[in-house]
Order: sequence, then structure tokens, then C-alpha cells
Amino acid sequence: MSGAAVSKPVAFITYAEAPDLTPSDQLAVAALADRELQARAVIWNDAKTDWAAFSALIMRSCWDYFLHPDEFSAWLEQMERAGIPVWNPIEMLRWNMDKYYLSDLQEAGVRIPPSLWLPKGARVQLAELLSERGWAQAVVKPVISAGAYRTLTVNAAEAADAQTELEGMLAEGAVLVQAFLEEVQSKGEWSLIFLGGEFSHAVLKTPGDGDFRVQEHLGGSVQAAEPPPYLVQQAEDILAQVDVDLLYARVDGVEQDGQLILMELELLEPSLFFEQAPGAAGRFAQLVVKWLENPSTQEAG
Repeated sequence: MSGAAVSKPVAFITYAEAPDLTPSDQLAVAALADRELQARAVIWNDAKTDWAAFSALIMRSCWDYFLHPDEFSAWLEQMERAGIPVWNPIEMLRWNMDKYYLSDLQEAGVRIPPSLWLPKGARVQLAELLSERGWAQAVVKPVISAGAYRTLTVNAAEAADAQTELEGMLAEGAVLVQAFLEEVQSKGEWSLIFLGGEFSHAVLKTPGDGDFRVQEHLGGSVQAAEPPPYLVQQAEDILAQVDVDLLYARVDGVEQDGQLILMELELLEPSLFFEQAPGAAGRFAQLVVKWLENPSTQEAG
């Protein structure tokens, strides 16, 4: 059955700086068009949008949500009240936008970097924290952030200089401090993409020379890569901790002694790197069509 059975288009939710979507998502739009289903790019906080005109909203590149968390949360609540299908489900978006979700996964047995969550207004000396934890180097970032926003690495020699930045973050909100994993630089960070709960493809992301950030806009590089089966299995085990049907998920982590250490479980607005995996955009489009035509199943097929 084709997407012709669906009378209204779907909205690919984006933000003002990517009004025409990313090249990766444009591949998904084309794949949906091949299935007679129209997808339109819509900026999430565009007040002029008639949301009822869409059969579903698919969260894609809303990459400024962390700059406006209260407004974004209010928008999600508005969509929930309107009864418009949102994928991934709104309950998962709320959970995933705050990095406290990593604590939930850790409690469920998922391996993450040694981590400390500091509440808003906490009075902490960064140098003392590193010494007490025995961390040679740490990563510091707001708990609501994306794209390496306000993310820094710091060692004991740099702690005094970074203290002011930490205090500024804590004045605005909670902060996550994690032990830095050198595998990010020596091996790179895996992104394993799942569509409808099934493993689809993966990329390996590496930072630029002398940096720790793997994002392409910060000098990092991305290449298609085939992860070993044991890493795929471990990513599946991580995803199994989320007992909700997901249109897509991206498991980001580094390999350490044969174990996948989870850096992020991306359910809100990750790049799905369709350009790195021929056929992946088509699989995604087919899944969207299936969910629209039979939303009670919402399974990969």
C-alpha cells in the first residue's frame, strides 16, 4: 500500500536556521514523495503554522530547542493537547531533552562515563571535584544542551580558569560533569542508527586535530562504518531499556575494552546520516508510511 491512503502531509520539524531541512532529511523527503506522501519542512516555533493540517509531526532538526527549553516544552504540551501524532512520542522527547535521562539508564545497568549531575545554584569547586573523583580530565556541559553547546574539557591545571564558566552555567541551570574518555580522540565515537527499533546503519565520528568535539560544524568528520556485531547487540540492549515504540533512535558511544559506553541516546533531533547509507532513507520512509496507515502497530516491517 502506498502513502496515497494518507490524505494530509507530514511535517518534518526543523528550526529557523535550517528552513529547508538538512541534506540528510531531504533524502527522506524524496523517499516519501516516491511513496506518494508529501513531507514539508516546518519550523517548530512558527506561530502561523496550522498544525492540524498535518497527519503527523516528525521531529528532525529542531536544533535550537535547548536555547528555549520552556517555550519548547510549552509547544510540546500544545501539540499533546491538540492530539496531533508526534514522533518520537512526546513523553520520550520530554525525557530525552534533559541529560538526567542518562542517570535513569545508568540505574538500569547501562554503562555511561563516570558522571556527576550538579543542580542549579550548586556551589562546587571544579578543582576539588576533579581531585575527589580522581579524574584527570572532565567534560562540563549544561544538562539541557546539544551540538556541544557550552561544552568544555578541563583538567586540574585548567580548573581555576574554568571555574567562572561553571558558575555561569550553574546560575542558569543544572550541569553535567563527566570523566573524559580518551577513546573519543583515539578511536572515535560510534553513532548506531535504529529505525523502528531495528538496527539500520552506523557512522564513526572523529574530532578534528587537538579537539574533542566530533560535530561536523566544529571540525569533526563522519564516515560510514560497520560496527562489530557485539556493539550492535549492546546498542540494542540499551535501546531495550526504553519501553516505547520509537520511529528512530541513535545510540552514541565509544568502545572501551569491548564495551559500548553510552555518551547519548538521541531520540529528539539527531542527524540520521541517511547520506552515509544507501537505502536507509527509503527504509525510514516506508516505516513512516506504515505507521500512518496503521498507527496501532508502529513496528518495523
